[in-house]
Amino acid sequence: MPPDAQHLWRGPRWALAILLALLGMVGPFSIDTYLPAFPAISQALGATPVQMQQTLSAYLFAFAFMALFHGALSDSLGRRPVVLWGLALFTLASAGCALAQTTGQLVAFRALQGLSAGAGIVVSRAVIRDLFPPAQAQQVMSQVTIFFGVAPAIAPIVGGWLSVHLGWHSVFWFLTGVGVFLWLANWRLLPESLPPEGRQSIHLGHLLRGYWELISSPRFMLLALASGVPFNGMFLYVLSAPAFLGDLLGLAPQQFFWFFLCTISGIMGGAWMSGRLAGRIPPKHQIRHGFVIMLAMGLLNLGANLLFPAHVGWALWPIGIFSFGWALMVPVVTLLVLDLFPARRGMASSLQAFVGSTANGLVAGVVAPLVMHSTVLLATASLLMMCVGLVSWIYLHHRWPEIGRTATHS
Repeated sequence: MPPDAQHLWRGPRWALAILLALLGMVGPFSIDTYLPAFPAISQALGATPVQMQQTLSAYLFAFAFMALFHGALSDSLGRRPVVLWGLALFTLASAGCALAQTTGQLVAFRALQGLSAGAGIVVSRAVIRDLFPPAQAQQVMSQVTIFFGVAPAIAPIVGGWLSVHLGWHSVFWFLTGVGVFLWLANWRLLPESLPPEGRQSIHLGHLLRGYWELISSPRFMLLALASGVPFNGMFLYVLSAPAFLGDLLGLAPQQFFWFFLCTISGIMGGAWMSGRLAGRIPPKHQIRHGFVIMLAMGLLNLGANLLFPAHVGWALWPIGIFSFGWALMVPVVTLLVLDLFPARRGMASSLQAFVGSTANGLVAGVVAPLVMHSTVLLATASLLMMCVGLVSWIYLHHRWPEIGRTATHS
């Protein structure tokens, strides 16, 4: 932490949490607002379903690739420049999407959106740990998760309304406006939390050594898997929403809101509980509670779908409680990742985001199309992805039992 960290942000912590959550919301907003416009875009541009899927995959893989570098650049150049340049590029890319005349142009500008959208979520994690000691950082991280959780609930509603009433171009003009607003807000309010004396060399050899130090650390990779992959147990259902909710559960598009309300309530509730527990119980116990909840709901979800025909009366709430478990443990795991390499928090945040984003891209491009038309396959895939994180945490806990043992009160 900088010596004057307590003076860099003089406002209430919740206000900083909102600012950083808005940065983190750029990523999911760029996905969830345009998903309802898929049919309109496909019809207007003459795009096939495969080509439309490419507009999503291009964004996700570009997001994952550039996530490798946002944090490392912020370790060298400072937090503010990376955030502001990222938002500027995102704004231009969003305008390009709105003006696209062909599927190829849309895919290209979506990739450019992906390259820039990750700056906020990657750097914001480092900013939190720069400014606050562990217990307070967990509280702020939990508040960010609460506000961040609103995005997947609001975005499809906004995107659907814009697409129906103003045309699909308006979705991307809306994202352009979001980019302009966030650039101005962060230019005015975001503190520079990394002083020049704490910055790393931008020399290529130095960066490569840093990446190797993190990648070759089994503790880091196991924590990154434990935090990044289980999210897809829930995200799979978001990506499969049209088939899962419409075809399998028989819901009309205007009723999709109930699914998002269920999952977002789970995320917000889990994040709130995580903040309440910060500094009160050992971090490893909180992580255990989260995985127990996710495992129980994953098994219940699979068992119910094997035994009974899918019905909206019971099919949504296990996913919501699963989301609660994920949000309960992920702020803690994220802070453990950042504290493994205090001098390279930006790079650690980058690599953690890369692991999660790569998993998201694989799920969107490969897994979801294979399983979205069967509730049993969806439940099985969701459980298996949660188990990747669970096995990673169990092995980590067995091999390095001291990690997460102590609740920090400072």
